[in-house]
Amino acid sequence: MSDKSKFQDRLLSLGLARVSEAAALASANLIGRGDEKAADQAAVNAMRDQLNLLDIKGVVVIGEGERDEAPMLYIGEEVGTGQGPEVDIALDPLEGTTLTAKDMPNALTVIAMAPRGTLLHAPDVYMEKLAIGPGHKPGLVTLTMTPSERVSALAAAKGCSTEDITVCVLERPRHEAMIDELRSTGAAIRLITDGDVAGVMHCAEPELTGIDMYMGSGGAPEGVLAAAALKCMGGQFFGKLLFRNEDERARARKAGITNFDRVYTRDDLVRADVIFAATGVTTGSLLAGIRREPGWVTLETILMRSKTGSVRRMTYRSPSR
Repeated sequence: MSDKSKFQDRLLSLGLARVSEAAALASANLIGRGDEKAADQAAVNAMRDQLNLLDIKGVVVIGEGERDEAPMLYIGEEVGTGQGPEVDIALDPLEGTTLTAKDMPNALTVIAMAPRGTLLHAPDVYMEKLAIGPGHKPGLVTLTMTPSERVSALAAAKGCSTEDITVCVLERPRHEAMIDELRSTGAAIRLITDGDVAGVMHCAEPELTGIDMYMGSGGAPEGVLAAAALKCMGGQFFGKLLFRNEDERARARKAGITNFDRVYTRDDLVRADVIFAATGVTTGSLLAGIRREPGWVTLETILMRSKTGSVRRMTYRSPSR
């Protein structure tokens, strides 16, 4: 592992924001066009090109897939100029390809960077996820609790009724029983069709988003990105890998994971200081989407550093192409 003192997060942060912005700009003309693959490929190409301008020795640990599945930004791909600190990179060039293709809310470009060897190399399997915002005692909610017990515990900590709690859940058939149980407590459910990195991030700012908790299963790589965001914004995250077959267990072994029952906390997934950037593609609860006007394109980016807890919201205006 490289010396973490060489990770100059302050100097690298603006470059990371540019990477996120470039991916969003590249997908701008494909919003609402119904072509998920074209939108994703445009974002991938732009993010890769911009990453290779940074003075880093970067390795993609969370990317578009294994090398034989993803021609660009695959897991293990080396990016950057080869000069500078050794870093791990987790990315989703377009989190919400369907959202982009259908011009639905909360599509983002997302990227995180940390010192080499400090981001979990999560295999492409499902992860059971649970997240709440900052300011609560450790272990207030756990994955061993039932969904209703989690709602009750959070309501008690907030000094409110369970009817005042809103839970964000990915709308999938596998979550139907959990949703029924949550509704039996009186809690409200915010269903999302895609984009569970944004779903987890909502928990960090409940006063703005109206969401108090996230739960349900989704992609494990997205869990690492969500944990990186919460490490900057504050909040608790728990994740447990879920395996459907032996092939998925083999993927985990290849990634160096041997304890298949482990519950990962936020700081297990992201073991050092991290920088995180996300740019809005379509308008959502967290960020404004790409806005086009005659001759100009305007973007909004959130840029965060866990070391200082700083959260910047930046507007970027560029001549349209």
